[in-house]
Amino acid sequence: MPAEWEPHEATWLGWPHNASDWPGKLAAIHWVYGEIVRKLAEGERVRILVQSRSHEGRARSVLTRAGADLSAVDFFRIVTDRGWTRDFGPIFVTRNRPPSEAAIARFRFTAWARYPDWKNDDLVPVKLAARLKCRAFPVVHKGRKVVLEGGSIDVNGTGTLLTTEECLLDRVVQVRNPGFLASDYESVFRESLGVTNVVWLSKGIAGDDTHGHVDDVCRFVNPMTVVLCQERNSGDANYRALAENRERLENAALENGAKIEVIPLPMPAPLYFDGRRLPASYANFYIANAVVLVPTFNDPNDRIALGILSEVFQDRPVIGIHAVDLAWGFGTLHCLTQQQPALPAG
Repeated sequence: MPAEWEPHEATWLGWPHNASDWPGKLAAIHWVYGEIVRKLAEGERVRILVQSRSHEGRARSVLTRAGADLSAVDFFRIVTDRGWTRDFGPIFVTRNRPPSEAAIARFRFTAWARYPDWKNDDLVPVKLAARLKCRAFPVVHKGRKVVLEGGSIDVNGTGTLLTTEECLLDRVVQVRNPGFLASDYESVFRESLGVTNVVWLSKGIAGDDTHGHVDDVCRFVNPMTVVLCQERNSGDANYRALAENRERLENAALENGAKIEVIPLPMPAPLYFDGRRLPASYANFYIANAVVLVPTFNDPNDRIALGILSEVFQDRPVIGIHAVDLAWGFGTLHCLTQQQPALPAG
């Protein structure tokens, strides 16, 4: 599985349609998507899942008015339950030795072992494999089809993967693969994603209804370096978990035995809507070919986070996308996107 900063053929999105994801805010979300697509289309193709011809028409209208380059956008009429493409969309793997090939590691999706509407989303990778004429390899371990969401992992492209125990190893809450141990997942990652080294963090952040996705906590920014969310307020619900994650990283190593460089990334002040805490995090950025899109929250730390990430990604601009409305759906930019890697020329 290539790292996210490696060249993309395209970015996948699901055009929003399920009002239960953003109660009372769906109309506003369409315009946030318009801005996301406008920025992404400057550097790569954007492939958008839509429900129907009429749904596509509404998306085209928004994108046209938002100033997006529609010549860089492809629409795929594939029915989905929701729009969190990171988690149910295709996880691509590549073979770089001749002949080069991209294929899909076909994990199962069960809506984070939390929601009942997932059967359409679960079929998306198989349907896209047929449309793209690429192979989809079912991921099976000990005779069982493996459930995994894309937001629960992050890779450096050279053999190391980040994940959390809260998400994958909890035996009571939102259990994806009952009975799986760390060793089982490590075997799965090795066989399906080419991962030779797994770094287990502890927990995710407060408000995250996925129960611990790593893409709200810690992300690789190059093969040797991560940014890690840090909470300075000792009274905040995230303080102890994020401090423990830092301790684990200090004692962890990369696939070659080298230490992991850790850059602290601030957290915004707690964000609430309708009395519920939301999973607001600057770590939920998305690395595209020509831009890094970073969620912002009308917070003083927006500027600091954008500055840190601008120093890290000096080869492409770092752009903030207003994400207060997005976070009401319990996810932001990384949760909505999924990269399709480009194959080497020739």
